[in-house]
Amino acid sequence: MEKLFAYGTLKDKDIQENIFGRTLKGVPDRLIGYVINYIEIEEEFGLEKYPIIVATNNPEDIVNGVVYDISEKDVYLADTYEGLHYKRIEVTLESLQTAWAYIVTN
Repeated sequence: MEKLFAYGTLKDKDIQENIFGRTLKGVPDRLIGYVINYIEIEEEFGLEKYPIIVATNNPEDIVNGVVYDISEKDVYLADTYEGLHYKRIEVTLESLQTAWAYIVTN
């Protein structure tokens, strides 16, 4: 199994149903040394704001989220959902678990 740290839309139950065909079960966790910023993405009906984590390396900066156990296939489904604006990186959570998370593509 893979671990996925979600802090934005991937925590939404309806979005999980659309992407994975089911609701995911996860546990709260935190990512230290990151903040949430927002990016604008052109959607069908105009610009939409989406959250994105940014590394600050400041231990006082914390992003709250949920860590999910998912399959390798689910990782690729999440990649497809996140599209060209996000890229997947490996992060170490406060619980010391290693998980995938999405940051902005430069």
